[in-house]
Amino acid sequence: MKVRVAFLSSPVVSANGSIKGCKRSLHWYRRGCGRNEGQRLARSLRLVISPDQRAADRPENASGDVIKSASSSSIGRRRRTKDPFNPEFKTAPQYEETYPSSEKVYREVVHEPTGELLRVPFRRIHLSNGEHLDVYDTSGPQGCNPHDGLPKLRRSWIERREQRKDPCFTQLYYARKGMITEEMLFAAVREGVDPEFVRQEVAAGRAIIPSNKRAPELEPMVIGPNFSVKVNANFGNSAVASNIEDEVEKLQWSVLWGADTVMDLSTGEHIPLVRNWILRNSPVPVGTVPIYEALDKVGGVVEDLTWEVFRDTVIEQAEAGVSYFTIHAGVRLAYIPLTARRLTGIVSRGGSIHAKWSMAHRKENFAYEHWDELCAIMRQYDVAFSIGDGLRPGCIHDANDEAQFAELKTQGELTRRAWAFDVQVMNEGPGHVPLHKIPENMEKQKKWCASEDGTMGPAPFYTLGPLVIDHAAGRDHIASCIGAANIAMHGTALLCYVTPKEHLGLPNADDVKEGLLAYRIAAHAANLANGLPGAQARDDAISKARFEFRWRDQFNLSLAPLDAKRHHDESLPAEAAKTAPFCSMCSYDFCSMRITQDIRKFAAENGYGVGPTTGMEAIHVDPHECESFVPGANDPNGTVD
Repeated sequence: MKVRVAFLSSPVVSANGSIKGCKRSLHWYRRGCGRNEGQRLARSLRLVISPDQRAADRPENASGDVIKSASSSSIGRRRRTKDPFNPEFKTAPQYEETYPSSEKVYREVVHEPTGELLRVPFRRIHLSNGEHLDVYDTSGPQGCNPHDGLPKLRRSWIERREQRKDPCFTQLYYARKGMITEEMLFAAVREGVDPEFVRQEVAAGRAIIPSNKRAPELEPMVIGPNFSVKVNANFGNSAVASNIEDEVEKLQWSVLWGADTVMDLSTGEHIPLVRNWILRNSPVPVGTVPIYEALDKVGGVVEDLTWEVFRDTVIEQAEAGVSYFTIHAGVRLAYIPLTARRLTGIVSRGGSIHAKWSMAHRKENFAYEHWDELCAIMRQYDVAFSIGDGLRPGCIHDANDEAQFAELKTQGELTRRAWAFDVQVMNEGPGHVPLHKIPENMEKQKKWCASEDGTMGPAPFYTLGPLVIDHAAGRDHIASCIGAANIAMHGTALLCYVTPKEHLGLPNADDVKEGLLAYRIAAHAANLANGLPGAQARDDAISKARFEFRWRDQFNLSLAPLDAKRHHDESLPAEAAKTAPFCSMCSYDFCSMRITQDIRKFAAENGYGVGPTTGMEAIHVDPHECESFVPGANDPNGTVD
């Protein structure tokens, strides 16, 4: 019998059914945790379930009556993972079904220093007129068994560096040395830019390529204000909802819908196992918040946290393959009183944990105190810092207050210290900010999170929205993507999505989809506003298809083709409607595009031409005869005030 284990940084197969390598996997609790923690972890690995959990899983008690409990009738009973080492994964979403008339294609390029052939993925959308459009693709390799994980794309790249015994493995280190790595070339092809430009941006700290050397599966991507705006998707289980199968399903849907990065924010059962199943099946960089697992190790008692427990958790997760860590080191003891007059206090989970620990012990934040040690760990794996905004505003009332900006200044200090270790950094931002206060956030981040001499930075900004109003519960993905588009237009590089479940509950796969689509719209709107080369090609293609009544092309060029088709077919399901010169909104007689085509046809048949000048001259209309005419720069007889 073979048992496949996903607890380590890669699956381990044991021929005799034993779990090989557990001693290595559990080094952190043997070194840093006490006897009670060891017993607790051992119980979890043996899948010992508490009586309360067993009761929650039973649909009926001994007398046959339905159990009335918070875990069953009141909030819906959770389906537990029967065997976390061998989950019963659902069928993966099908690429071709989600994106009709699309195929995955690869652009091949040779990394000249090593001779390595890189195959960079794109999604090719085939159009009915014989044309096609290639778009950025994050879906990863298709048809893989989740139990086996994804192919190890970067294995040979990483092995070469280890064989060279490089003193540091970060992309920032190589960029400063003038080296264009395979990751930089890969990301450059995806962005359609010169690889040297990517290297320069990384070397200057303005961009990062999250790429832990223990995550060979990921397809490299670049985050920075001078590249396309990226979108992050959060998921992860909680103590009352979800399981391993559901979280892997959310991952699969997230990358299919366009997530550039994902974060596993699990706080429930089997945190290391959930994380490792996600890591081995993710084609995009995976981030975490290590303080969550550290708190779980001490039984959820904040006061029992120690630097040693936190440090060992960071090492464990870096060894597993996490590519960026959110660490709330900017929540300093002196800043906590600044939140006293807030309407919602401290809303960051990690920030509140650090704040409570500091207040309980009357000590400085241990992550801040040991920042250089954290940098030394990150340096060895090439894990990027995502310096957390633990004091971000949790409502628009608290936006841009003293506590928020005090922490942002400290983020700048920590950024510069990390750069000294050649560690990649991005800064996290709010939160809840009304539209008129958004520019100030970007201005201060650009000023404070750069080197004092101006040669480095600013580091990429990574924001949660922000939400621009607070009373949109159930529609917070809309309220926040408005702020996201705005702040990205001002320079934010990575947007953390918000789902309809924000403030209400744990998102499911449908919520993940809605959040991602909203944020893909926000990111694209910012790309257009920032003049990103090629950003408008897809918009122009769908506009052309719309004007020519190529309905199938309209569906397939949209963000969610099946949704677009469903909305169209609700009123006009007949096959003939797919080529009809109208939709159910205007009908045939009132379709403006059909009428415009009639006008153009009439003009062509009567020799009027198609340009605005030739058309005017051909029909002998003096523009001054029009009531709405206003003299301007284009009128030779007019004046400009």
